[in-house]
Amino acid sequence: MDNVLNCKEVNSYLIKKLTKRCSNLEEEGITPTAAFVRIGSKRDDIAYQNSIMRTCNTVGVSAVLHELEDDATMDDLTKLIKKLNHDDSIHGIMIFRPLPEGLDEAEVNSIINPDKDIEGMNPVNLAKVFAGNYSGFAPCTAAAVMEILKYYKIDLEGKHAVILGRSMVVGKPLSMMMLKENETVTLCHSKSENIEEVARMGDLLVAAIGKPKAIGADYVKPGAIVIDVGINVDKDGNIVGDVDFEAAAQKASLITPVPGGVGSVTTAILIKNIIKAAQRLQL
Repeated sequence: MDNVLNCKEVNSYLIKKLTKRCSNLEEEGITPTAAFVRIGSKRDDIAYQNSIMRTCNTVGVSAVLHELEDDATMDDLTKLIKKLNHDDSIHGIMIFRPLPEGLDEAEVNSIINPDKDIEGMNPVNLAKVFAGNYSGFAPCTAAAVMEILKYYKIDLEGKHAVILGRSMVVGKPLSMMMLKENETVTLCHSKSENIEEVARMGDLLVAAIGKPKAIGADYVKPGAIVIDVGINVDKDGNIVGDVDFEAAAQKASLITPVPGGVGSVTTAILIKNIIKAAQRLQL
């Protein structure tokens, strides 16, 4: 299909730029370094960890892995984060999520030093995003969506975006980022009424609800741009998005695939934030 947005191309473009930036920092004696914290040994976490660390190695970012046992307590995790906060050799901190039951994600977000919060989930960084201030870090997936639209020179001004999903990881921060670009934004959620009708109003439709292939062609305005943020495993074990790709692609002018879509750019944004953190902390 010629209406599929090639997100791998966006990722390659960003990685090339980030490799150059990293090389320039190395010449100044700075090696961007991130600490990755994994609790337990979930297969998905390990796969994601390996993928990120390979990308770090490609770009020239140093990655330090910290592993905690499955039964790690909130006190264990807090002590590690505070240690990393005070370690001048560490520029960025990432925690693999979701956290095991019994660990308070909101508290974890608050404990991480905002200057090392490369995931953009500390309340200080979120407040900056909501204020239209990008001096901190925006949540990586939301930033990845904006990076894809920017790469393909998609003008948002005056257009109507409908975002399905109100999480702090995607929906809420993305709505603020789009408002900053003078787009009209409607944010829908599980309690929204007439959601299909509302979705069809969007010149741009973003699906971020975490349900495999839940968004069909009936949600798509003819000619709309469809951004699928979801990454799910269907009953056959296949990786699929929140959007029924084959059906939606028949109506969309442009659409992102899954896999190989927004997720491929999200990792590049995380690396970008590590390098940004290193630059800021060395000033």
